[in-house]
Amino acid sequence: MHDLVPELAAWFAAGERFALATVVDTFRSAPRPPGAAMAVSAGGEAVGSVSGGCVEGAVYELGQAVLLSGVPVLQRYGVSDEDAFAVGLTCGGIIDVFVQPVDPSTHPSFAEVAADIVAGRPVALATVVDGPREAGSHVVVRPSSVAGSFGSEGLDVAVIDDARGLLEQGMTGTRRYGPSGERRRDEVAVFVQSFVPPPRMLVFGAIDFAAAVARIGRFLGFRVTVCDARPVFATSKRFPDADEVVTKWPHTYLTGEVEAGRIDDRTVICVLTHDPKFDVPLLEVALRSPGSYVGAMGSRRTHEKRLAHLRECGLTDVELSRLASPIGLDLGARTPEETAVSIAAEIIGLRWGGSGARLSSARGRIHGEPLE
Repeated sequence: MHDLVPELAAWFAAGERFALATVVDTFRSAPRPPGAAMAVSAGGEAVGSVSGGCVEGAVYELGQAVLLSGVPVLQRYGVSDEDAFAVGLTCGGIIDVFVQPVDPSTHPSFAEVAADIVAGRPVALATVVDGPREAGSHVVVRPSSVAGSFGSEGLDVAVIDDARGLLEQGMTGTRRYGPSGERRRDEVAVFVQSFVPPPRMLVFGAIDFAAAVARIGRFLGFRVTVCDARPVFATSKRFPDADEVVTKWPHTYLTGEVEAGRIDDRTVICVLTHDPKFDVPLLEVALRSPGSYVGAMGSRRTHEKRLAHLRECGLTDVELSRLASPIGLDLGARTPEETAVSIAAEIIGLRWGGSGARLSSARGRIHGEPLE
């Protein structure tokens, strides 16, 4: 829903009622993850997607019905034996979609939540989507405050505790409880959607390959920083797709970001300098940081020399095992753009546990679960 927030906030501010359809659970090869959303305004406009096109028509009609009735609906969409293209998922997956009306009476805190999301302030929205509790009732959870109640102290305590844990990890999903928050029961389904600042991609080395990596990083939803010590190369004009361009020695900049707590386990670090005076001290910091991915450009010969220098700096084999070098998957890439695709493919594969093999020659599930 993150990308829909500006438009939905404008609708809300203008007094336009709308139905918000959100994927709250998925099974098998579902095309969109939990949290994917589509909205239908009272005026008939639609934005967003819950399935990449498979069931949007049906969801649009359901949204209009929910606006008329004012009653939230939890609807499951799967493969339709009669006509999969009409109301089913052609991929063979199953999605649960919760459709609810949104206006000042049902969501009095919507404008504040939207403002948090736009400003990058962490916030989670926990909504009852099924069970004996009133569907659509919700609680807004922030790191240090809570707004709303489900009408049960036990359920409030359990959901708020879980929502804060999910928010800290940047995770979204459905949790089940008893009517009073009992954790070993499942009568009440609560969907917790976390909104956190986008993950960071740090690209070191102001070269043409960095421009392509910054472009694909932004496309994938990262907040991209390009850093280089040379002011003549590190300019916003050369890197228009970067959210920020920093002129500092790479290891100095990264050390400051780590110490400030701005590097977490969603951060990816791409070292494209392939110059020992830059990349060795930088990698010494990067491989000891919480970042989820550290990749470095260079030939295999450069890689071996780099490892030797890093061992001299005291890095252990465990720390060195985190280094993806040469960076990227073996796609036969040659141009900066092709190389950026290979780097992005490696990042995605590591995030979801993909093998990098061709899907046509693989077996089993297409969509994997994120690795812990």
